[in-house]
Formats: sequence, C-alpha cells, structure tokens
Amino acid sequence: MDASTQVVIDTNFRSALKRMQQAGRVSTYAHEADTEFQIAATMKKLDGGPGLLFPRVKGHAMPVFGNMLSCKENCEAAFGVDYRGIRQFVARALGNPVPPVVVGKAPVHENVHREFDLGKILPILRHTDGDSGRFITAGIVIVKDPETGVYNASYHRLQLIGPQRTAIKLDFGRHLRAAYERAQKLGKPLPIAVCIGTDLAVHYTAATMGAQMPESADELAIAGGLRGEPIPVVKGLTQDLHYPAETEIVLEGVLLPNQTVREGPFGEFVGYLSPEGDAPIFEVTALAHRNDPVYFAINGVGRETIMLRKYVMEASLLKALQAATPIVKDVEMTAGGLHRFHAVISVKKTNTQQEGLQRNAILAAFGTLKDLDLVIAVDDDIDIQNPNDVEYALAMRMEASRDLFIIPGARTHEYVRKSNNGIRAKVGIDATVPFEERARFERAPFRDVQVDAGSFTKQVTGLDWLK
Repeated sequence: MDASTQVVIDTNFRSALKRMQQAGRVSTYAHEADTEFQIAATMKKLDGGPGLLFPRVKGHAMPVFGNMLSCKENCEAAFGVDYRGIRQFVARALGNPVPPVVVGKAPVHENVHREFDLGKILPILRHTDGDSGRFITAGIVIVKDPETGVYNASYHRLQLIGPQRTAIKLDFGRHLRAAYERAQKLGKPLPIAVCIGTDLAVHYTAATMGAQMPESADELAIAGGLRGEPIPVVKGLTQDLHYPAETEIVLEGVLLPNQTVREGPFGEFVGYLSPEGDAPIFEVTALAHRNDPVYFAINGVGRETIMLRKYVMEASLLKALQAATPIVKDVEMTAGGLHRFHAVISVKKTNTQQEGLQRNAILAAFGTLKDLDLVIAVDDDIDIQNPNDVEYALAMRMEASRDLFIIPGARTHEYVRKSNNGIRAKVGIDATVPFEERARFERAPFRDVQVDAGSFTKQVTGLDWLK
C-alpha cells in the first residue's frame, strides 16, 4: 500500500497560505490596489511567480489574494509536499472517498449578511478590457443533485449583475448544468452555495473531470479522500445543502429555473474572450464569511486556471492508462498544451509481445480525457518533464509516415477556435523504438561523477597564454 493512503494532509485554505508564506512563496503589494483592471493586470504580469497579496484594496475592507496555485513551486508549498505527492493524494482520492462530517458551528458563519450589495462587500475584479463586467472567478459551486442527492463541486464564473444577483456560466456536458436542467424540469429553483477560498482538497476535486469523475461520484467525499479524513461541512443558513465549514466566503442562493440574462464576453483559459451568451441567474439569499476573510481571485487568462487541473488530470489519466495498459509508467500534461490539450506518455516495453501497446495507450488517453488533442508516447529513458528531451524523441525516434496517426472528427473543447464547434482531429505520435532495436537507439553513456558546489569558480586559471 502506498504511504499516501495512510497520510492525513491539512488542506485547509489558511494552512496552505501559511505554508506558502513560510516557504517564501507570497509577495505583498505595498500600495493600495484597484479592482478595476489593476489587480488582474498585476496578477497577469507576475503570472507563474509567488502568490500575490493585495492587503489594501480601493473601496473594500477585504484583501485580495491571487496567483496562489499558478506554478509548481506554489502548489508544492501550499500542500507541503512535492508534485508527485500531490498527484498521489489526488489518485488516492479517486479510489478512496471519505464522506464529509457535519459540524454545528463553522468559521464561515462568523459574519452573516442577508441584506447586502455583493459589489460593495466583495472586491470583485474586472479583468480585461474586453470583459463585460466584474466577475467572481475562484468560486466553487456546491450543489446537491435534485434527483440523486449526490454532491458536486465545480468551478463556474459569476458575472455581477445586481446587488444580490449574478449570471452564471454553465458549459454543456458539466454536472452542474445537468442538475440545473433536472431542476428546470421540476419547475423548481436549484439551491447552490458558492465557496470562495475553501479547502484545497475541494479546489482540486472541483477541477477533476473526465472518466475518473462520473456524475455518481460525491465530490465532497472525493475531497475527503484526498485529505485523508472527512471534510467538515455545515448546513446552509438559507438553503438545504451542506458546504465546507472553513471556507473564507460563501454565497448561498438559487439558480432561477426560467430566467436568463446575457453573460460575457470574458477572457478564458485558452487566451481568447469567450463569446456573449444566455446564462441562468444566481439569486443570492445569504452572504457569510470568516473574521478577517481573504478574497481569492483567479485570472481567467492565467497559469493558475490551467495549473489547477494539471495534477488532477495527470492523476486521472495515469490511473486509467495503467489499468488499461500496464507498460505505462508516467504521464505529463504539458504547459504548451495548457496542461489540458497535449500529453506525453512514458512507457517501458519488456518484451516483443508488448509492442503496439504504446498505441493502445494513446487511444485510451483520448478516451479518458476528451480535450486531449495530441498525445505522444516515448520510451522510459526520455524525461517527459523536459520538453527538449521529448522533442529529441520526436527528432530521433519518430518517422512520420509510420508513427503519426490521425483520428478525424473527434470531440474537443468548444473554446478551441480551430475546431468546428468542438469537433477536431486528434493526433497520436508513437516516438518509441521497437523493443528488439533498443540497443541501436541507446544514447552514448557517460560516467556518473560527483560535482559539488565548490568544484568550479569564476576565477580563470591555467589560461595564462591568452594574455
């Protein structure tokens, strides 16, 4: 049994912030900051660096925290383990759900508002010049399916449209949309809670998609599996559902069944503005928050949006591929593919009977994650985290007429503009060498020598003849 199956990890939002601060992964903005473009633009300019804290925000009492999980170093600091450890905890969660525990009192209920103006209490950001308004971007929507009672957690952007109303973007094929459509058929509003700054296990569970997160999976229990113990949840103040008790800010309310409003455009993770469209209305019935709350914000066009899904998608993909094709050793969702559209699979063939399984793995990858459009299989001597090494495999071990194959007319993400409304060809590349030819493709070996930090200096000696 893997050690991660027995470890309890503190994934509380404030614990994660403290670990990041101790690791030197938080930078504090020294001046007053403006929610109108400035904070989002600063987050974008410093994207991929330490988390950014804006303690003084114009017109608001709450500080803003951004770029929290925008790079590997931040993620590792937030969890207190390396990236492989994060993936192990995610993989554990997928197979070992731990149901939440209900608590009577919750930090998130320390301050309760029933009559309020969202735009005045929360420092909701306006991100880009092309956006249609101010958007809540880091909210995780908790919903209990009106028919099955199963809990789902998912990211959805919310556009501010009134003192106690927002529009909510519901993509097709998502579990929240399915729950909403069931409520519509019943002619009833759908109760939801939007958690802003909640348990990291919930953040990562909400980012999971594909075959490893079916609609029947209770995602609060999956989050408990990641944490290694039950997530404390509290009953809503105005809605009949439970949500994480240690959330910084929560919005309770309902999705109205028969009203829509125009929502968008908004800068999305693909780098483009998503188009304007009809969206349901979220009517907020209560706003609650902890003492001294932190408002968490994510840039739509930023590395955090894609980094949030990197480890959960890798864990999901690796679990599915190893079950189907045992020669698979590891996977990498690449940065250039937005940790979503491109993957590299590391395989190790041990006999000639395993030849061809690398291509089976490529096909299985497309079936596991629908948004994957390019999958490359390489041998286990290639460092899949090193783009140069992967490109070396393409240069030296791939012959296009034999090793590149295309699957036409497959489904991808509808935001891919080169697609035809989400229909696009998939590309598989077999950059592995035949098992019987491994020796011919071995790279020149060097001796393993020890070179410590003091082995070289910048002072040049022994080249006196250059003078």
